[in-house]
Amino acid sequence: MDRLAGNAHLMIVSDLDHTMVDHHDPENLSLLRFNALWEANYRNNSLLVFSTGRSPTLYKELRKEKPMITPDITILSVGTEITYGNSMVHDDGWVNFLNQKWDRNIVSEETSKFSELTLQAETEQRPHKVSFYVQKDKAQHIMNSLSVRLKQHGLDVKIIYSGGMDLDILPQGAGKGQALAYLHKKFTADGKLPHNTLVCGDSGNDAELFTIPDVHGVMVSNAQEELLQWHSANAKNNPKIIHATERCAAGIIQAIGHFNLGPSTSPRDVTDLSDSKMEKFDPANEVVKFYLFCERWRRAEIENSELCLANLKSVCCKSGGFVHPSGTEQALHDCVSSLSTCWGDKQGKQFHVWVDQVLPTQVGSDTWLVKFKKWEQSGEERQCCLTTAVLSSKDVSVADGLTWVHVHQTWLDGVGPVPGPNSHSTWLF
Repeated sequence: MDRLAGNAHLMIVSDLDHTMVDHHDPENLSLLRFNALWEANYRNNSLLVFSTGRSPTLYKELRKEKPMITPDITILSVGTEITYGNSMVHDDGWVNFLNQKWDRNIVSEETSKFSELTLQAETEQRPHKVSFYVQKDKAQHIMNSLSVRLKQHGLDVKIIYSGGMDLDILPQGAGKGQALAYLHKKFTADGKLPHNTLVCGDSGNDAELFTIPDVHGVMVSNAQEELLQWHSANAKNNPKIIHATERCAAGIIQAIGHFNLGPSTSPRDVTDLSDSKMEKFDPANEVVKFYLFCERWRRAEIENSELCLANLKSVCCKSGGFVHPSGTEQALHDCVSSLSTCWGDKQGKQFHVWVDQVLPTQVGSDTWLVKFKKWEQSGEERQCCLTTAVLSSKDVSVADGLTWVHVHQTWLDGVGPVPGPNSHSTWLF
């Protein structure tokens, strides 16, 4: 949160499974579309919050499986944990708040008396969450009985049933909506309440998000019946909540446009990337477009022509250099020339390139330093490198655009290739 000097232009608070992430989309196209839109237009002035029922363990597993970008804030375990940044530092104030009228031992003891409840995996049992599976036809009776028993023990709990099988018991003050309300209160106290908040969900445990005052909301087109029924009974006439006609992340993009919250055309929806000129200097947008061009080139979705490479060279400084993650140095123009040897080498394959945490800093009147993570995934293989690029608007040959002056990359620990003499053979830019 501290990286923004003022109020965020937009804060998106999104559930993950079947909302941001479409498990029926093998190419992850809607997620990649959102990623490109966010990094090109919002990363530098907005906040991304993932709000999921997943535990930290399952959340990290999902990040390894899907091409997800890094959120600023993560709300985990159905709103019982709030963490910040890459290192996922816990919010101690939220922990202290949830400890009120909560005793996990008593909850465990009382739930053990119901044979219909099946404990979920140990990773899903958290300090402020006890989770079970239960058949749909028995859920309501058990929820009613448990509420009475736990209240007799002096506990104040919330029982959430979602997905037709998941039953979570939390402190009354917990939940996705309450976690968001806590964040809003914290931002307000610091004078940094986001100008707009968009909440996004698909299931019953997302319903609370839509109850927070003054937020915009989108139920993705594939939303479950339990959420649609809640909306019909509680917020049917609320113009700030829509049911998208698009699935998952595509529905979130649709909502951004519907509510006029900012740009809603993903760079991945722009078919012609050959023209690098822009109406204004926008280094984040330039970075996203540059690597999207590289992806399409290797997938043979761009014509193999000298003109394409000439256009690419025109935005690279003639004296510019590229430092490969292996340490090898090369001229930028030579790197562009080498692209001719790999046109279409990923044609027909599940190959994608995306960038994460694109953060430009203006270091001169006409110069930007841009830091980001660049990812490549081909089938099950994934590689990432930390990238620093210097871009300039000084070159008069690119009157309305930016020139790449220097690129330096290093492998990210744990997701780079096994070191060897050919470790850089397929890595370009």
